Amino acid sequence: MSTPSDGDDVTVTDVSSALEYWPSPPPWGWKADDLDHLPSEGPNGEPGFFKHVELIDGALVFMSPQRRFHQCVISGLRVVLNAQIPEHVTAVAQMDVKLGHRMRPCPDVLVIDTAAADDDDRTFYTPDEVHLVVEIVSPESEDRDRKTKPFRYAEAGIAHFWRVENNDGRPVVYVYELDLATRAYGLTGIHHGRLTVRVPFPIDLDLDKLPR
Repeated sequence: MSTPSDGDDVTVTDVSSALEYWPSPPPWGWKADDLDHLPSEGPNGEPGFFKHVELIDGALVFMSPQRRFHQCVISGLRVVLNAQIPEHVTAVAQMDVKLGHRMRPCPDVLVIDTAAADDDDRTFYTPDEVHLVVEIVSPESEDRDRKTKPFRYAEAGIAHFWRVENNDGRPVVYVYELDLATRAYGLTGIHHGRLTVRVPFPIDLDLDKLPR
């Protein structure tokens, strides 16, 4: 079997060849565009096997089933943000951001350009279209949500990042802003009960009364 070099474009044929190595990654590694060509079934015919998958540093990461807390915060933040942010931006849930050739995470909530959100054929957005990324920490994703993803979002130039933690069933939001000089996030506040910020837009959220 021939294997594509690292610089080759990824095609549907490459994805089919890659799955022959399953569960190991193919020798040439997974790439961001592969996610648009994964089959609907798994290697052994499992339905919806690749439905919830991210690409983190070239590795396919399967997302576990959501807990009710996670689902409620995603839904509530999206609704409240869309009621407050300007018309030229839109809050969307669980859409990919292509950060690079081998990095395509799926944040829980994003605030993106409305022009990008209006394109119903999109499967991912690019960092220049993203104004805010929100990750809700789950037990199985702690290291990714607290360390790996924030580092990559900052490296890609996304200006604002929120990390949501579960504190006995109540959301606590850690708000970060990008330092352009270091390309790293700085913590600007930890919000319990109420979140009020001026950037990237004036936002005032009652965290204990998010719509369910």
